[in-house]
Amino acid sequence: MKPRIYLISRPRFDVDAFLSFLKAESTEWARSPRATEVEEIVEIAGRICYMSFGEKQSPRRNGDYIHNLIRQGHESVLEHVSWTFLMVGISRAFTHQLVRHRVGFAFSQLSQQYHEETSATFVEPAHLQQSPKALRAWRKAVAVSQESYKVILDSLGELEGKAGLELSKKEFKRAIRSAARSVLPNATETKIVVTANARALRHFFKIRGSIPGDIEMREVAAALFNHVRIEAPSLFADFTLEKLADGSPVLTHKNLNE
Repeated sequence: MKPRIYLISRPRFDVDAFLSFLKAESTEWARSPRATEVEEIVEIAGRICYMSFGEKQSPRRNGDYIHNLIRQGHESVLEHVSWTFLMVGISRAFTHQLVRHRVGFAFSQLSQQYHEETSATFVEPAHLQQSPKALRAWRKAVAVSQESYKVILDSLGELEGKAGLELSKKEFKRAIRSAARSVLPNATETKIVVTANARALRHFFKIRGSIPGDIEMREVAAALFNHVRIEAPSLFADFTLEKLADGSPVLTHKNLNE
């Protein structure tokens, strides 16, 4: 099972509203051809800091302007643009790592307390393919865990309404699913909605996109990168997507000051 990433929300730039502002300020903006909406939002956010419009506007085109901001470390303007992704086909082991990224991220994940996991699927770690013995052991453990989940859920379900478990129907289901989910492995497939701004994504790509021993993390980072580099190539031009010897993706970063 491979991660699948759906881009479900993106930034929008109300150009007319911004041009109305410039008119009220008796100035104008020389727009760069072919810049995306996202890139223009970042540019105008940077220019507002100095009101560098009209005669004060530098001759740099949008891409060069953004590269200069990144080169100087002025990345706060990248926080004005964010995207929302729906991630599926990923493991809870992955999301346990992902949700450590708090600044610039927001998360809404499938709940195992409210969603029954009887028919759950599991994400098979890629490295298991290198050892048939390890793969057999993993599949056996997963099968036992799934069967145990069903037994616990059914057995506790028979106690509904009895002394000690006198809960509302909603809370009773929450209680027994909480008990049953405790045997599910980190490999259990999950779904999560993630919103992240450009600055936070750049940080994620730098520290997570090149970890040799975590293929799933690199696969997700690569999928995210493939989305946003189309949306705003100038914001991520210092990253390159390559492949390791095993064919899995890896992100490399080049310091623009070098």
